[in-house]
Amino acid sequence: MNFSRGLAAAACVLALAPAALPPYAMTLLTEALILGLFAMSLDLMVGYTRLLSFGHAAAYGLGAYTCGNLLLHTGMPLLFAVPLAALFSGIVAIGVAWVCTLASGVSFSMLTLAFAQLFYAVAFKWTTVTGASDGLAGIPRSPGPFGIAIFAGKAGFYYLVLACLLGSLLFCRMLVHSPFGEVLRGIRENEAKTLSLGYNTRRYKIAVVAIAFALGGLAGALYAPFAGFANTELLFWLFSGQVLIMVIVGGAGTLVGPIIGAAFFMLVSNLLSSWTDSWALFFGLIFIGFVLFAPQGIWGLLSGTGRAEGRERVRWRFLKSTS
Repeated sequence: MNFSRGLAAAACVLALAPAALPPYAMTLLTEALILGLFAMSLDLMVGYTRLLSFGHAAAYGLGAYTCGNLLLHTGMPLLFAVPLAALFSGIVAIGVAWVCTLASGVSFSMLTLAFAQLFYAVAFKWTTVTGASDGLAGIPRSPGPFGIAIFAGKAGFYYLVLACLLGSLLFCRMLVHSPFGEVLRGIRENEAKTLSLGYNTRRYKIAVVAIAFALGGLAGALYAPFAGFANTELLFWLFSGQVLIMVIVGGAGTLVGPIIGAAFFMLVSNLLSSWTDSWALFFGLIFIGFVLFAPQGIWGLLSGTGRAEGRERVRWRFLKSTS
């Protein structure tokens, strides 16, 4: 009930944002919601299954390029192109996950990075489909079915992004509280025991990677018409690292935390970059602080679950230094 009330309150506040915020702020908020959806998709792997991916940008880039090509070359309505791009990302992920889940731990992470860089290299060379280093430019926000152009404007497209985020959040919440989600938590805590209980853990891992890629592809598919372009930077390993930071700073294994982490990353990076070109250095120090003293992330601090652990870590380090 508390979650439902909180979600309803947040939805109401976000729904009123276009009436209260200037255009530039609305642009930043829309991008933050897209990144929040992307970070939440990675949380299914990192927070609930302990599958650390260094190549989740592949999902985002696949969704962006697929949606961009559909909108540019087929004239397909936006409401059809976005889910098709997400579905394509999920289908591609089945093959990727089948290979990556042959390994575990660091080896799994390295394989995800390798696949992401493979997609990056293909995008960099496949001029006819991806535009190579120039990318795809001029991606339109095609009218919806029956020629309805409700999503062409900033406010209309913002509401589409908000609906996708809230719908995905509800879907992920139902997923992690289902028997499927219980198995994912079993894999996270003790995969050997879960396997001994008769569960084919590899199938579950392939499934969660496919779902995470589909949601990440949905975020990328929304970004392409939002920005009007898609380029190879969306597939680069650096972007995978940034979204992983969003998950950790926001609070892994919470779904809501990564959304907050994405907004925090957007806000702080924009503020720091307006002050100094070395903004990444200062944000790195902030990230180190979260890892050391607030491992449960922003959501853990807000909900109170991370404060006690943070104090205990500080106390333990003090006792160790004085012993």
